[in-house]
Amino acid sequence: MSWLSPVFPIGGFAYSAGLEQAVQSGRVTTGAALADWIAVQVAQGALWNDAVILMEAHRGAEDRAALAALSDLCLALCIGQERLDETLNQGISFFDAVSHWVDPARLPGRGAPLPVALGAAAGLERIDPRLTASAYLHAFVSNQLQCAIRLSVVGQDGATRALAALEPLIGETAARAAASTPDDLGGAAFICDIASMTHETLQPRLFLS
Repeated sequence: MSWLSPVFPIGGFAYSAGLEQAVQSGRVTTGAALADWIAVQVAQGALWNDAVILMEAHRGAEDRAALAALSDLCLALCIGQERLDETLNQGISFFDAVSHWVDPARLPGRGAPLPVALGAAAGLERIDPRLTASAYLHAFVSNQLQCAIRLSVVGQDGATRALAALEPLIGETAARAAASTPDDLGGAAFICDIASMTHETLQPRLFLS
């Protein structure tokens, strides 16, 4: 709960994962469209791959060589510069902050992307895999909803309505991730990926991704 709290200093509030571009282009203008946008990312987009990598890092938390290879894979799956920056910068910030709980010498290198850093830390602390995946996905969804509020897509009531609607999907996807292997990596969220890449040239903008 602490590591995935909105106040944990990893800087997630600065990133919209392409949502800002989707709003600006008119793809996400209602609460229903917002919920659909988030659901696709969680179930079959970049967040699904994150969850698979998170669980693999959890299982291999003691294997530094395996974590290094997994970090390389995670970075190779990033579909653009902003996605790369997002996962790397948050991973570095997570490493620094979680060092108050876990000996840094036991963690993967400081340059590990967020899913690897978090998965390894949770594995070392013997946190339940499904709970870890659920918390990771919930944190992403919550951040997307906070971004949507700042972008004036929904208000507080609309955000809570969307969160309630998305909770079953979060649970289902976390259970699927907990039983996954790297063979389950893959996605089909092309519009979300294109929005993330197109955001690189969006001006003006509120978010870094």
